[in-house]
Amino acid sequence: MPTAMRTTLPSSVSLHRPRTSLRSSKAFLGSKSALASSRCIRLARGRSVAVQRRNICLAQLGIFFSTSTGHTEDIASLIKEELGDGASDPADIGETELSKSKDFDGLVVGAPTWNTDCDTERSGTNWDGILEDIKGVDLKNKPVAVFGLGDAVGYSEYFCDAMEEIYSTFKAAGAKMIGHWPADGYEHEGSKALLDDGTFCGLPLDEDNQDDMSADRIKKWVEQLKSEM
Repeated sequence: MPTAMRTTLPSSVSLHRPRTSLRSSKAFLGSKSALASSRCIRLARGRSVAVQRRNICLAQLGIFFSTSTGHTEDIASLIKEELGDGASDPADIGETELSKSKDFDGLVVGAPTWNTDCDTERSGTNWDGILEDIKGVDLKNKPVAVFGLGDAVGYSEYFCDAMEEIYSTFKAAGAKMIGHWPADGYEHEGSKALLDDGTFCGLPLDEDNQDDMSADRIKKWVEQLKSEM
């Protein structure tokens, strides 16, 4: 039988795969863990900063109203609920310093109409006494949306007239007016709050005759405001 040949390898060559020391393995795993942890921290911080920035932006919308019977305050509270953390608690304009309006990136303002068929002071509330002062406030490019309450049946020719007076006042102060609303679905015969394009200058609500429609109108209007801010 032929004799099996044995190959002798040089002493410098080893058939065994080099073993990674336990210490170096731990170091490697530790470095991967550290990198992963670092990445998680960066992501977490990024999310945190994004959330903080989002909250800062949302928290700078101020809601102001004035009321005689409490209905306008109720509507302001519903608007606040829809905006959530994106808005301040509603404040009565008669109990608030006018300079506070500068603290917000945007405003939502509302009033009823009591003095019908009038050219000025139509709301019959605290708004009437400060509208001239508002014209002197620098509101350049600040988004402002108006809502109003009226009776489209009892005072059909003057539905939410005060809304236009407030709208025009803030516009004269340089504000960027947003929140125009279609006139479809209302029972009024006339309104100073109608713009040339046939839309209302803000959101009109009729708590006397269409109170069952207010919640849905508010919800849709707030979504519209978010897209226009």
